[in-house]
Amino acid sequence: MSQIVNQWSTLTIRFSLALEDGQLIDSCFDGDPARLTMGDGSLLPGFERQLLGMSEGDRKQVTITPENGFGQRNRLNVQNMSRDQFDGIELEKGLVLSIQNGELGELPGIVSDFNDKVVEIDFNHPLAGQNLLFDVQVETIENPDNAN
Repeated sequence: MSQIVNQWSTLTIRFSLALEDGQLIDSCFDGDPARLTMGDGSLLPGFERQLLGMSEGDRKQVTITPENGFGQRNRLNVQNMSRDQFDGIELEKGLVLSIQNGELGELPGIVSDFNDKVVEIDFNHPLAGQNLLFDVQVETIENPDNAN
């Protein structure tokens, strides 16, 4: 009896992730496959749901909406900070910085705009608000004995 992916499965998969315009974000089709255990946090739940019920050798392409991927962009995640907090840093749009945020520790932020007084930092995930094209092929499935 062939195994199918369930909530306890450990998988070896090949996948690619691209934007709707075709820009490739990540792929392991030409390299080593990825190994993951469902629910271990290595894939977002919206991606894991697409794997449920697949069998070894199955391949599918799906569109992952922002709600099932990296979320919608949130304007509240864009903060203006005083330019003098960035003395000695050569700023440019798109620059990724690690910003100290009190109890939360360091958060990555992207410089989205700046002038002589203010630097606008975007703390949204870079893929937030994007529909993502997820192409996945299941190579192997290992299920615990009691989880078939």
